Amino acid sequence: MYDRYQCPDCGYTYSEEVGDAHEGYIPGTRFEDLPEEFTCPDCAVRYKEDFQKQCA
Repeated sequence: MYDRYQCPDCGYTYSEEVGDAHEGYIPGTRFEDLPEEFTCPDCAVRYKEDFQKQCA
């Protein structure tokens, strides 16, 4: 099962199932495996720990 995480500022959602090819994250890349310095690719103001896990 894959999780989704949302930026609380702009609403960007990172889906582990889809990844983010534009940012270099292939499908299946777990959120926990993203680098600690990961920021929102849309608004770039939130850090990884600020993302909120979305309920299925």
